[in-house]
Parts: sequence; C-alpha cells; structure tokens
Amino acid sequence: MAQTADHGGGVRSLRVPIPDNPLGHTLVYVVDTDRGPVLVDTGWDDPDSWDALTEGLQACGTSAAEIHGVVITHHHPDHHGLSGRVRAASGAWVAMHAADTAVVRRTREARPEHWFTYMSAKLAAAGATEEHLAPLRRPRSLPGLSPALPDREIVPGELLDLPGRRLRAIWTPGHTPGHVCLHLEEEHPAGLPGRGRLFSGDHLLPEITPHIGLYEDVDDTTAVADPLGDYLDSLERVGRLGPAEVLPAHQRPFTDAPARVRELLAHHEERLTGLLALLGTPLTPWQLAERMAWNRPWAQIPYGSRTIAVSEAEAHLRRLVKLGRAEPVPGTDPVAYTAV
Repeated sequence: MAQTADHGGGVRSLRVPIPDNPLGHTLVYVVDTDRGPVLVDTGWDDPDSWDALTEGLQACGTSAAEIHGVVITHHHPDHHGLSGRVRAASGAWVAMHAADTAVVRRTREARPEHWFTYMSAKLAAAGATEEHLAPLRRPRSLPGLSPALPDREIVPGELLDLPGRRLRAIWTPGHTPGHVCLHLEEEHPAGLPGRGRLFSGDHLLPEITPHIGLYEDVDDTTAVADPLGDYLDSLERVGRLGPAEVLPAHQRPFTDAPARVRELLAHHEERLTGLLALLGTPLTPWQLAERMAWNRPWAQIPYGSRTIAVSEAEAHLRRLVKLGRAEPVPGTDPVAYTAV
C-alpha cells in the first residue's frame, strides 16, 4: 500500500508508523479547507513517526507549517501523539471532545508513581497474580505523559470550523469516553450511494474490534461507567447514519458501514453469552480474562496486553451486571462474579 492515498474530494491520507505495535500505522487524513489543510489525527510521538508525517504531508503537496487545524478522534497516543509538534510547527488549533481533553489534562498533571499505585490497586482488586503486580511496585517513567492540551472543544452535533467544508462531530464513546467520529456531509466524490463519508477513528474498523475497557480515572474510583454499553449504543447510531464510505484510522477505507456494525454487535453479544457460560462458577475479572478467547493462548499474551485484557473483561462484566445477568458474590475478596 502506498504511503499516501488520494480519496478524492480534497481528502488524502498518509501512514504514520506506530513503534512496536502489530497495528503497524495510523492513517492520518489531510482535509483541504479554504484556510489550509486540516488533519484528522496525527500519529504517535516518535522521531520516525514525525519523519513519516512530514514526508507524507510533502507528498500531499503541503507541510507541517501549513496546517490550519488538527481534529483528534480520541486521546490515545497513536492518534494525538504528534499534535503538539504540529501545533508548534504551524500555530494550528487542536480540537478534541471535552471528555478526552479531561483525560489529557489528568495525564499531564498526574505523577507517574500516582498512576502505578492506582493501577496496582485496581489490578489487585481484579484478582491479578503477585507476579503481574510486582513490576507496578517498581515505578519507572511512562511514555506519553505530556500530551498536548487541546485548545478547542469538539461539540457533538455541531459542524467543526472547517471553512468551505461540512464536517459534523458525532460523539461515539466506548473506546474512550470522548471518542468522536466525524461525518463529512458532502456527496461522495465517486458518487457512491449513502450519506457522505465518515472519519471513524478507532470506533469502526474493517476487520478488527477496538479495545473496550473500563475508563480509567486515577482520581475517581467511584464512577460506575458502562463503556461497552456506550460502545454498542454508539455503534447503532453510526449504523443508522449509513455513510457511503468509512475512512478509519487503521487498516483501510471500506463501504457498507451498517453491515460492519451488525457484525460487531453480534460479536459482542456472542462474547457476553460466552462469558455467562464461564460465570457458572464464580470468577474474578482476572480469572475470567484467563479463560476468555483471545487471539493467542493466555500464556503467550505479553504483560501489557494482559492488563488490557483484564480491563476488557471488567467492561464486559460491568455490562452483564447492568443488564442484571451477572452479580458480585457477597463476601469475596477480590470480588468474584457469577451468572444470575
């Protein structure tokens, strides 16, 4: 696949590598406007990634210095990482949904040891093994702790300030609390049937399911969010929109969004049904994650991915509890859950 692609109608994309990640790269979109190019996402903050971004922009006939604005689908470092460098090079504004801007602000203000203490307590409560907890008691520096603070808010339902374009924000929480998709309300340049084009970030991808874990807030351990419920609701909203083409942040553009939405809804319903079967015996979130089907056996899942897997197990448990299909077992510590 070429490093850059022209999608027609003043929209191009370029690939920004993600270091040591099986996803490979983030697709950064360059949208022409009457005041200069606007980026949808920026890629990971890494010297090689910055080089790929600047070379890709040159291949698109522009440069980092000419960027008018940056629209971020969500706060994750493979999307927001280079926003600060783009802004420093160009004076561009950076826009993000308020819920994810709040995450960025917390990240910038948190001390690394505060994060490690929080994660250690959270994983211990989920039933993690001592072997998994031990490294968290040896705090070290964390990458991505100084992401750029956005200076504009993306307001759901409103058109963004892209002169000469119609780009409307759609709030799609689930992957993160402030994830947004961006609906380009313009006729498809190739005349494909449907309603414009959708920059879908990580919400809707052609072949993989985005990670849905519990939203992390180091300073608020009382919040009872339901990220999977949020995600399923958001999926249905995007399915009803019926865009002619989806321009995701990973893999490749695709058509027939409603069909992909149906596949993802079915996948999660199947996963929840499978978890209920496992919960015939009381299990902690860690024990549940050990028994869930992943893309490889649990013994082969690396350390960081196990933490993510446990968060995903917790999000599915939260959904089952909210639906009244599972409940915590009184008196268990760490808390175990059972099917109702």
